[in-house]
Formats: sequence, C-alpha cells, structure tokens
Amino acid sequence: MKKHRVAIALGSNLGDRLENLRFGRKELLARGELKHVDCSPVYETTPVDCPPGSGNFLNAVLLGETIFEPEEWLDLLLAIEEDAGRIRNGDFNAPRPLDLDLLTCGEFLRDTPRLVIPHPGLRARKFVLQPLCDLAPDLLVPGFDRTVREMLNSCNSHEPSPVLYLQDW
Repeated sequence: MKKHRVAIALGSNLGDRLENLRFGRKELLARGELKHVDCSPVYETTPVDCPPGSGNFLNAVLLGETIFEPEEWLDLLLAIEEDAGRIRNGDFNAPRPLDLDLLTCGEFLRDTPRLVIPHPGLRARKFVLQPLCDLAPDLLVPGFDRTVREMLNSCNSHEPSPVLYLQDW
C-alpha cells in the first residue's frame, strides 16, 4: 500500500471548543491509520460565511502519513463529526461542535459532487492556511501548484488573521 501525506483541518465553534478539537484529534489518531503526525497550534478565528451570531472558532490542522485514499477519509471524517454531536440539518455553516475537512491527500485530485480535493477553500482561508503553514510551509499543493506559504502570503481574504490560542494541546 502506498503512503500519502494527508492534511486535515479541525474546527469547533459550539460547546467546549478545545475539548471538541481534542476529541477529533484522538479519534483521527485512533481510527485513521495516521503515522508520523504533526499537530499545529490552535488558533481562534472569527466565523467566515456563518449565520449571524455564530461564535468564534478554534482551528487547527493535523498532518500525517496514511494509506487511506480520499473517499475513505471523507467517510471517516463525517463519522467522527457525527460522533462529536454534529447534526447536519441543511443550514449552511451552522455552528457545530466539530468540523473536519480533508485539505490534501497526497497527489490525489478529486472534483465530484461528494468530494473536491484539494479542499476548494484552502487557498482563500487564513484560518486553515496559517496552521497548515506552521507545519508544512513548503508543501506544494497539488492542483494549485503553489506552496502553502505562497498561498498564505497572497491570501487576500478580508477575514482577520487567526490569533494564537494554544501552542500545545
């Protein structure tokens, strides 16, 4: 089985946000066949494209090696979100205890109704680019042909920059 480098974003803006991130990390490590895992610091960010009154997010990124392919990751991420209490009721970007996004998975490119990889919002989201840049600034993102650092430096999103919340979690 071929190993792939995978990047997964974790976010929470409902309930005990830090514990929700810790739950997500624990489940990813236990169920995701991840090896050589690095964890970014946790950042606090203002909600982007969320309903009015949504609370601030805590965000982080995990980077590791896996034998899982993108579709396997999608199924696992959705299951872990559900186990954390996330209810998908059709409200776009509603507050949630845990949000897990597959950012990249090796050299895989996907563009299907169910999965787009690399994550389509990756290059425009400081709250994902900053923690990913902490881990792998020179990671060349397939399909974008730019490094994470280049994407962060050229990100012209109007969202405020993420604020360091916790270095080690």
